[in-house]
Amino acid sequence: MLSYLSRLTQTILGLLLICITLLGWSSPVQAASQVSPKLEEQVLQVIREHPEVILESVQAYQQRVQQQLQQAQQAFVQELKTNPQAIIGESPTTGASQSKIVMVEFSDFQCPYCGRAHKTVQRFMAKHQDQVTLTYKHYPLASIHPQAISAAKAAWAAFQQGKFWQYHDVLFTQQEKLGESFYIETAKGLNLNVDQFNRDRNSQAAETAISQDIQLAESLGITGTPFFVMNGEVFTGAIELEEMEKRFTRVKQSLKEQGTGNREQQL
Repeated sequence: MLSYLSRLTQTILGLLLICITLLGWSSPVQAASQVSPKLEEQVLQVIREHPEVILESVQAYQQRVQQQLQQAQQAFVQELKTNPQAIIGESPTTGASQSKIVMVEFSDFQCPYCGRAHKTVQRFMAKHQDQVTLTYKHYPLASIHPQAISAAKAAWAAFQQGKFWQYHDVLFTQQEKLGESFYIETAKGLNLNVDQFNRDRNSQAAETAISQDIQLAESLGITGTPFFVMNGEVFTGAIELEEMEKRFTRVKQSLKEQGTGNREQQL
């Protein structure tokens, strides 16, 4: 039965591919004339008689995508453990300058959950800034947050003058004010060179840097913000401090066990 369904699936997909190919190579008017009524009827008839095959194909596709995303996340976590600088790249960091514990945050300045998580991250880093390196990755959800990209570019421009984290804090604590006049006002308040600030936030470099972060987030299958990775721990949402502390404790325990294992191997 499965082999039959598989063959039938391939037949349906093959017919659909032919139709899609013709449609893709032609204008709508041309496509209407090139796709024969007989071929169209064949595709529709197979779908009517065996709708379960479409469902099977979709499920199989979803499984493949999920596996690919899991593999991408596993590779990301492993790289974060073994070569954190490759993950950090040119992104802003704060906390310990060299640490075995790195927390990567994907966030959106207009996201209310990110605003809540910001308070937790501040308290967490105030306590563990000598043990943890925090790095920020932009993931503005522009489809639901109209100011997200503009805010990200403004923060990136502040980063070019060494004031990312100060600007970042103002954006998160006054999300209701996000807008053009607020970006300028905040830059002036932080004593930034406003002309340079405007050039930087409207530059191709800002666009590229933020796009790279977005592409990384999408490759990991991140669908919402905030999203955190602390060494091997992955967690999302407006996490409470107690829960973040639990993750931190697990990370430290894992590092301790790895260190014990390495010493035993040397002996």
